[in-house]
Amino acid sequence: MKRIQKLLLLLIVLPLLSFGLHKYYVSLCEVEYLPERKVMQIKLGLFIDDIELTLNKDYDKSLKLATPNEPENVDEIYLKYLKEHFKLTLNQKETPYEFIGKKYDDDIVRFYLEIANLDELTSFEVYNSCLLRDFKDQLNIVKLKVKKEHKTFYLSRKNDKGLLNF
Repeated sequence: MKRIQKLLLLLIVLPLLSFGLHKYYVSLCEVEYLPERKVMQIKLGLFIDDIELTLNKDYDKSLKLATPNEPENVDEIYLKYLKEHFKLTLNQKETPYEFIGKKYDDDIVRFYLEIANLDELTSFEVYNSCLLRDFKDQLNIVKLKVKKEHKTFYLSRKNDKGLLNF
């Protein structure tokens, strides 16, 4: 009887453990152009443990993100990384964005970026190589909303850029 109980327990617990072992590597970026305010708002979400691993490799550090031991200059570290791995080209011109801030939301860090004084938008190109080096299955999803037009880009190691002309 004990052998049957152990077997049943193993059959129940083993599938439950396998759910915790599978990891998804995905980021979501939402971009919206608001022509009435002449502004582009950008929200980019990355898993904290993934960006922590990448930043620790890049800068030879031992960052403890989203903890009381997080470095005071963490926003500078984030911005340096983003400037290298997340770029926007608007109207055929690479356009810098302003780092508005970040927010930790459970296991995700959300970055808030903005481009002001954008009179019109004739083309939009996004380059997003965030986390691609360290996670071969990383998928960076970029959702764009411009007026009534919606477009989604699925960026990966094979294709880290998306382009849309209006």
